Amino acid sequence: MKQSKLKNGRKPKRFQNNLIVIGGGSAGLVTAYIAAALKAKVTLIEKDKMGGDCLNHGCVPSKALISAARLVAGFNKAKALGIKRVDYEFEFADVMQHVHDAIKQIEPHDSVARYRQLGVNVIEGEAEILSPWEVQVKHDQGAELLTTRSIVIATGAKPLLPPIPGLDAMQALTSENIWQLKTLPKRLLVLGGGPIGCELSQCFQRLGSEVALLEMAPRLLMREDEEVSELVVEMLAAEGVDIRLQHKAMAFSLDKGQKTVTAESPEGQISIVFDEVLVALGRKPNVNGFGVEKMDIQLAQNQAIQTNPFQQTNYPNIFACGDVCSPFQFTHVAAHQAWYAAVNALFGGALRLKTDYSVVPWCTFLEPEIARVGLNEQDAKAQGVAYEVTRFDLDALDRAIVERQSAGFVKVLSKPGGDKILGVTLVGEHAGDLIAEFVLAMKYGLGLNKILRTMHIYPTRTEANKSVAGVWRNKHSGKMLLALIERYHGWRRNE
Repeated sequence: MKQSKLKNGRKPKRFQNNLIVIGGGSAGLVTAYIAAALKAKVTLIEKDKMGGDCLNHGCVPSKALISAARLVAGFNKAKALGIKRVDYEFEFADVMQHVHDAIKQIEPHDSVARYRQLGVNVIEGEAEILSPWEVQVKHDQGAELLTTRSIVIATGAKPLLPPIPGLDAMQALTSENIWQLKTLPKRLLVLGGGPIGCELSQCFQRLGSEVALLEMAPRLLMREDEEVSELVVEMLAAEGVDIRLQHKAMAFSLDKGQKTVTAESPEGQISIVFDEVLVALGRKPNVNGFGVEKMDIQLAQNQAIQTNPFQQTNYPNIFACGDVCSPFQFTHVAAHQAWYAAVNALFGGALRLKTDYSVVPWCTFLEPEIARVGLNEQDAKAQGVAYEVTRFDLDALDRAIVERQSAGFVKVLSKPGGDKILGVTLVGEHAGDLIAEFVLAMKYGLGLNKILRTMHIYPTRTEANKSVAGVWRNKHSGKMLLALIERYHGWRRNE
């Protein structure tokens, strides 16, 4: 990426700030926190709510909803198992109150007050980049011009709403506004079979909605291996979700108060009646309204801000991190990028560090959870990477058996003939937690033999990690060596 010359505006002789951060979501908060901890003078500008998408619309409310839906499902499972229980009824309003209570409890961690206490100059207002060294902020008291050595853009992303005829009239739900629902939709249509679509489909089905899930692709969760997609379809269908693969929504209509979607399918054109529609078709970066166009900051093909390995834009002192530029739209990746953006922005002349994407984990919070790190089989094949597969099914794990939650597996891709881990797919209860051992192993070059030699508590689900290492070890125990050991034991018996 060719960097632009610092020609816009006149460079000040003195600067009010070492760093200005635009956006108070995960990426912006971490950037500001690091800058303040390193004793830099930093200003954080946020025009809406501190905490950004993760706190207000994403990770926090969705996981609170998932926990509530799991409790409801748990009562139903107990009944199916014949375990006596008292009658239990839930109100959807109580579920949503639980979601908003979770946000309120975590809110102080990301608050204006906390960050000011940390030494960050927090301004609530709208920012506009006027030059590489100047940012104008409009707020209730008027406008002010700030000067800075460097700028970090951390404006995040928002839900993508496709231009489908009639969709505007449906007052569509997204991951931003679904948390304002007051009543449970009787019939919920979900567009999109990615992580958000699958997670919320399972939640609302468990809470009592009749969910229809439409996906254009031939399977759900296209980034995962095919066997994972098949397991998810089987699991969601068993819970009652109406899954329609290879269905493309073509038009929406409202006739006599009845909402209908017309979709193309392998069987031809079909219609589905619904009460609410949730659009979960991805997210687009927030790149408008704060000077990107005027400054001619370069965008990538997906309309995200283009950055180099140091999180720099085409201006050497303007950086970006988080969903506005990231190839991975995850909170933990945003925080990871923020560290590099902050350090490079503050010490770029003396210290430059490339953002490390060598070990990136993620998780889809279904039940069972689906966690990934490194390569899976479809990635390895696409990249031409040679690999060996070792698998351990959770129906052989004692803890999973006693809890009657044995769906899933641990699948490890390793270097052929060796124990170096290339990637792991882990499907099962608490998979997002269990994969941390493999993330650590990959980050620091620990192989399957090291995991096998590490003590794990019995009975826990972490034993699955050791068990898959044991499966690998058994496959690689040399026949000649075992034959020699057998002869040695015979000699010890004086045979």
